[in-house]
Amino acid sequence: MSQFRDFNLKLLVIEELMYGPEPLLPVYDLPARLAERGMGDPVSYALENGLHAEVLPESRAHFEALEIPAELLTRVEELCFDAGADVFRHCAPAWDGEDDLFDVRSLDDLALLPNLREVTFVEDGVLAVPDAAELFASRGIETD
Repeated sequence: MSQFRDFNLKLLVIEELMYGPEPLLPVYDLPARLAERGMGDPVSYALENGLHAEVLPESRAHFEALEIPAELLTRVEELCFDAGADVFRHCAPAWDGEDDLFDVRSLDDLALLPNLREVTFVEDGVLAVPDAAELFASRGIETD
């Protein structure tokens, strides 16, 4: 199994493989998981427990432990660096998108995505890597 160094880049890969149009990984559903434990709305839960500005511990544990087989990583052809990704809502349901909680700080893990051809929201999203455009261009990855 592939190991990611940048948790937030892993989340964007999970976004494609779990919450995309054709999910290839079992969907992690935070509201359903909280309901199983007798807890209500995820946003209220995060706010009431002072977790509004961080990834919920149960979500972090799930996504950190999630193993993504290499054959699934080869199917990732596009990544969207959008702060509105569904996976973020399952990690930090009260997050307002106004801080750097989900900023990708390293692109070292691009080597795990041999068929990545396009990235979007590079300028307006959660990408905080200097010279990212040059790195994408050197790998033949289109940016939008």
